[in-house]
Amino acid sequence: MAQDTVQYSHSEKDFILSPHSKKAPKRMASLMEMKEIFRSADAVCFDVDSTVIREEGIDELAKFCGVGDAVAEMTRRAMGGTVTFKAALTARLGLIRPSYEQVQKLISDNPPQLTPGIRELVSRLHQRGVQVFLVSGGFQSIVEHVALQLNIPTANVFANRLKFYFNGEYAGFDETQPTAESGGKGKVITHLKEQFQFKKVVMIGDGATDMEACPPGDCFIGFGGNVIRKQVKEKAKWYITHFDELLKELEER
Repeated sequence: MAQDTVQYSHSEKDFILSPHSKKAPKRMASLMEMKEIFRSADAVCFDVDSTVIREEGIDELAKFCGVGDAVAEMTRRAMGGTVTFKAALTARLGLIRPSYEQVQKLISDNPPQLTPGIRELVSRLHQRGVQVFLVSGGFQSIVEHVALQLNIPTANVFANRLKFYFNGEYAGFDETQPTAESGGKGKVITHLKEQFQFKKVVMIGDGATDMEACPPGDCFIGFGGNVIRKQVKEKAKWYITHFDELLKELEER
């Protein structure tokens, strides 16, 4: 199942979705079937904040900019599914208004902390020829820093892009990115399937936006190793709290 690293021909990751790509809903897979999908997956997509890394990147940026408490509450509502992701992202960034310098200083002074077991899991997936993607509602510059630590090509990163004026002041975010809105992670998976003919794509994450990506994803694995989202834990058929659980699944084959 070995594959060459996926390369993209577009710098801004534009998405053209076929009008014929919608399919009839699939029967819900059993836990045993989901584990088999994971073991034979062509690609695995990971959420980043509170999944691949221990923190919520936007909350850390808010603390760094002095508005941590207010933004953390907005994040809880967004990840719980009670408000749309784009509305929450717009409101949070409107409070933070981070400059380019602040974002870079956050990365250098307080780099994201990898969740225990993720480095080993990604390495094992790579050894098996599985493509690994980071699909995040977080920010491109932070997520690319994480990708480099895990030997994931930056071309395999899908995240939100902050915009800055020439003087470095905050100028908004790129609202055309699929990850800027609810349902965006599903659009990324649809794109990957159509572009690279992946048959089995797994999504792993802690939040509502991760869970709703399946379908079109073939299997969702809820992750509660850093924070437990009540809605996700209750609805996910497969829910784990440590990446060792997935490493063990891979060893069974």
